[in-house]
Amino acid sequence: MKIYGLRIWVDDMAAARRFYGETLSLTAKWDMEMAVGYDLGIDLIVERDDGSHEDENLVGRFVGTSIQVDDIQATYEALKAKGVPFLGPPEKMPWGGTLAHFKDPAGNTLTLLQ
Repeated sequence: MKIYGLRIWVDDMAAARRFYGETLSLTAKWDMEMAVGYDLGIDLIVERDDGSHEDENLVGRFVGTSIQVDDIQATYEALKAKGVPFLGPPEKMPWGGTLAHFKDPAGNTLTLLQ
């Protein structure tokens, strides 16, 4: 077994395509009307919530996903300059890693990790 993909739910696919494809510069592996798969080693599947999960609050939540980068400070500065909203600057964790949390246009929180 292996992980194929991670789904992130959004409410505006046009804004999500701009954010993930242009702002984050992720490469789309596949693209459909309601979903796009971006290459992060596994597919990061950005999918529009069609309303069929209305009781589940899929959009605008902490995703629990860490995107590993080589230089978190440089990535943080570059994305911040592009207008990506961060919850704070990169912070060294007691276990040794450094994290910085940011939001996508749908309000989902993702994490950079070094």
